[in-house]
Amino acid sequence: METSPLKVALLGGGVVGTEVARRLLGRAADFERRVGAPLELTAVAVRDAQRERPGIPAALLTDDVDQAMAGADIVIELMGGIDEPRRAILAALDSGASVVTANKALLAAHYGELMAAADSAAVRLEHEAAVAGAIPIIRPVGDSLAGDEITRVMGIVNGTTNYILDQMDREGWDFDRALTTAQELGFAEADPTADVGGHDAAAKAAILAALAFHTPVSIDDVHVEGIASVTADMIETARAQGFAIKLLAICEKLVSEGRAGVSARVYPALLPREHVLAQVSGAFNAVFVEAEAAGSLMFYGQGAGGAPTASAVLGDVVSVARRKVLGGRGQYEHASTATLPVLPISAITTRYQITLDVFDRPGVLNAVTEVFAAHGVSIELVQQTQLPASEAAERHAKLVVATHSGTDEALAQTVADIAALSVVNDLTSVLRIEGL
Repeated sequence: METSPLKVALLGGGVVGTEVARRLLGRAADFERRVGAPLELTAVAVRDAQRERPGIPAALLTDDVDQAMAGADIVIELMGGIDEPRRAILAALDSGASVVTANKALLAAHYGELMAAADSAAVRLEHEAAVAGAIPIIRPVGDSLAGDEITRVMGIVNGTTNYILDQMDREGWDFDRALTTAQELGFAEADPTADVGGHDAAAKAAILAALAFHTPVSIDDVHVEGIASVTADMIETARAQGFAIKLLAICEKLVSEGRAGVSARVYPALLPREHVLAQVSGAFNAVFVEAEAAGSLMFYGQGAGGAPTASAVLGDVVSVARRKVLGGRGQYEHASTATLPVLPISAITTRYQITLDVFDRPGVLNAVTEVFAAHGVSIELVQQTQLPASEAAERHAKLVVATHSGTDEALAQTVADIAALSVVNDLTSVLRIEGL
């Protein structure tokens, strides 16, 4: 028996949108075999419907979002931004259409609301492409591990920053040169603030935390530190200590002061060079998921770009289309099903590596270690090297101190007091250590 076509509306005609449209139109027979019904692209909503877009017939273009969505079975949202996509997605869900989106900023701000709206409408809201490009991570966390207890998610989820840090490590470049090269190669935007400031990774961390721990987490709940302060000297010091610096997104369940909670954070951290994440190169992404029964799982692949992102979008389209053909729905356990509080960065347990420029005089090491002792922070390693002579009358030394595990609150207070010591000329860097 012949099955009626499923009507698909596409909102957004940028790089990813154009790639999605091209594949839907060019591989129609393949999609029909996989879905069990034809997928008919009925409209593509764009800002300027008069501008020619190679691969998309002019007859499909419109600048009216609501007109594009009228009668659609599936809506693909690739517009970007927050307010208008949120309105469009809520309207699409209310009309009975399933939605596929790659909009990490929107999901990070309104994840619980949108997933609840999909549940209420008995339709799907799929978002695999919103985190880590072509890497399948949303569906494994939401579906494959639904019978397990996820305890931690840690990964590299921004290809731009990974490329920059990788080039600084491999080539000895400074930050500015690595960033400029990333922009020339198309890995970084003209305004790279969202990437290098850690905000892109933070949006993805919010989504992963909400999904993994079934609790409301927004981007405002995520502690964020970027990589703009990472220097070539920090990279060199890390290498000498057997570490690589990576921008990590970490989401985990914690127990702090007797209460359970969720931590979501993004920061540049030291990883042992033998750690698998330390070896992720270029603009690639990788995510570790730790679960009680399954143990450690790793997902690796291209995290950005038109084709990889389009692949994830179309995977979601096939998934929701199959469910419509079969008459099923199913939905992830959305973020309102648990009430775990989101804990501040001070509640986490971590290790610090602190690099100091100190005056090379007797008693310096004793003064520094006394501060650690006063805060109950245990020192694992101290390494002192004399810095090259300068025109200053007094010689300086570089002091690298690695701690044992402690609360971030105690470690941060220790650092603040050390920086105020008269024997310390400069606090060169403070990095957390992960992966031990």
